[in-house]
Amino acid sequence: MSSAPLPLSIWARNISPSPTLAVDAKAKAMLAAGEDVCSFAAGEPDFDTPGHIKDGCIAALRAGKTKYAPTPGIEPLRAAVAGSYQTNYGLKVQPAQVVVSPGGKYSCYLAIMATCSPGDEVIIPAPYWVSYPEMVKLAGATPRCVLADDTTGFKLTPAMLAKAITPKTRLLIINSPSNPTGAVYTRAELAALAEVAVQHNLYILSDEMYEHLVYDGARPTCVATLGPEVEARTLIVAGFSKTYSMTGWRLGTLVAPAPISKACAELQSQMSSNATTFAQYGALAALVEKEKTAAALAAMLTAFDRRRKFLHAELNRIPGIKCLLAEGAFYLFPNISSFGLKDADFCARLLEQEKVAAVPGSAFGAEGYLRLSYATSDEIIAKGVARLARFCAGLKP
Repeated sequence: MSSAPLPLSIWARNISPSPTLAVDAKAKAMLAAGEDVCSFAAGEPDFDTPGHIKDGCIAALRAGKTKYAPTPGIEPLRAAVAGSYQTNYGLKVQPAQVVVSPGGKYSCYLAIMATCSPGDEVIIPAPYWVSYPEMVKLAGATPRCVLADDTTGFKLTPAMLAKAITPKTRLLIINSPSNPTGAVYTRAELAALAEVAVQHNLYILSDEMYEHLVYDGARPTCVATLGPEVEARTLIVAGFSKTYSMTGWRLGTLVAPAPISKACAELQSQMSSNATTFAQYGALAALVEKEKTAAALAAMLTAFDRRRKFLHAELNRIPGIKCLLAEGAFYLFPNISSFGLKDADFCARLLEQEKVAAVPGSAFGAEGYLRLSYATSDEIIAKGVARLARFCAGLKP
């Protein structure tokens, strides 16, 4: 009898681990070991979840809301999410179009699984969030990544999109505000991309997780508001993790035309049953207690904006680094290509020599950049960017 190990599935063999989580885990391990690490790796706010949101969850626990919930989410939360789209964007959404899932990442996966089959192709603008290509591969489809670097403001153009489309193209993924670059598409820019998608009969997955984290008067655009033909093919992913500092709560939302949202709910019913019941009541408090939520968000935005401007200015003072000013989210994506190092090597040496953790741009499909999160303290940012400057001075571009 053979003692050779049984092979893993093609899905398990082909999947790549999240590089952002890997860097963050290493930085946290070093910190736990007593090392003075300045980490720019984590994509989560350094603020606690607002108290009224935690209170909503605690009240639900005390009221016995600890059993299974309806697969697409508790009815009051689905209604509140639908109402928020009407209030924020003038988009008429029925609660039946809303699916509450265990995290925005899971919402993206549901959207891809509901629209893509083996043999299909998905266009992903790079730099991209690290999980998009892996999710596409898990659906048996093929990611087609199109680089939009800092010469285009990290934005895909209609001409670039049209050139990438083939008869197999099924879906276009758009992420604005962007992780990892902080770029925010204007309404006109999104309308031009949507026009190409309509012409070629593509679905659009619009990841709007950072919709409320914008600066300098930038305004987010809900892609589904760009016209009836666009709305009919758009799946909107959002959630509570970033805006309300609820990353560990694992609550995402998906809004789509009714047949698609029904399919997503049916997929979820077989994979996770439902998002955590009592956590959904905390999310409900975030949407219902609007004044408290607005105050908490305003405080976070003030801090993020201050950090964004400081980090951007300091990065551009470092010879050899060029960095665009982000308009949204809480990341900067500086260009470090002048140093002649692979960005993964740059980050490895930076962590080893200066105890600064950053994620290489190649993890996001863009070699020669770093992703730096400013969702950390002012003190860590100041100390970390000073160490980065010292490290770069030793490289001499």
